[in-house]
Amino acid sequence: MPAPRPQQQLLAAAWSLGLLCLAAAEGGGGSCELSVERGGALYNFSLAAPTPAHRHGVLSEDGFYKVAMNDSVIWFQLCDQMIFNFDPPVCLHCEDCGGPLRCGTQCSALASNNIGGYDVCTTIGRASGSHISLIDDGNPQKGVIFKMFSSKCSISVFIFCDSAVAQLPDKFTQSGSCDYVTILRHPSGCARSVSDAGNGWGWLGTSFITILCLLGGYILIGAIYRYYFLGIHSVEAIPNLEFWISLPQRIKSMFVRSRRNPRSQSRDTRGPYTTVNH
Repeated sequence: MPAPRPQQQLLAAAWSLGLLCLAAAEGGGGSCELSVERGGALYNFSLAAPTPAHRHGVLSEDGFYKVAMNDSVIWFQLCDQMIFNFDPPVCLHCEDCGGPLRCGTQCSALASNNIGGYDVCTTIGRASGSHISLIDDGNPQKGVIFKMFSSKCSISVFIFCDSAVAQLPDKFTQSGSCDYVTILRHPSGCARSVSDAGNGWGWLGTSFITILCLLGGYILIGAIYRYYFLGIHSVEAIPNLEFWISLPQRIKSMFVRSRRNPRSQSRDTRGPYTTVNH
């Protein structure tokens, strides 16, 4: 196998750094996390985080939730794709969610409706197309709405906060052609932590991470360029090495000068026409 060219290594390094910075800027969050500020307090929700009674958080330990009403059935999983170790969906037109042999395994929500005597499937949601919002914008403690989308359909799962017990969904409503709504109660619908918003990093933390990412990208890409294209090896490949080595001493010197020359001593209190009497 031929070795990757320097240009490819440069692009790979820059791409990896971008992904790392994006993950850091989001604070480890994902499609199943939400942080909102209300009334000076910061409410954090993490739906997939384990709780004392539910090691997978709000995710169904069966690999899917199933709700049946009349001649219609919906299957869904929160924060992930569905897994079927038993009772898989059997319906037509499942090509965009695993196909007839693995129906339901390549999406996060599926609906089956009896049409003309045949069960016909429709993909109604994917974890990659999801959004979390508050049930009650003025009361974060009430819970959250986890909404997933497909190309033409959607499913909204209202997750009400219940710290004592998990109550599985037993019914759903449908609006339009394929927009579904169902309800469950779960400890994961409660805010995992409530803190004073003033104690958070906020924009300052985001700015700090952005500066670090830009600085790291400059050093990384510059070092790769100098190593492969200019032939500069060892530590000398780091761009502007002398500046980085001298930076701590420069900062120390600036700090010492600022202490030796306070602002009050730098001003001349005498006017330009002041005369001195002998």
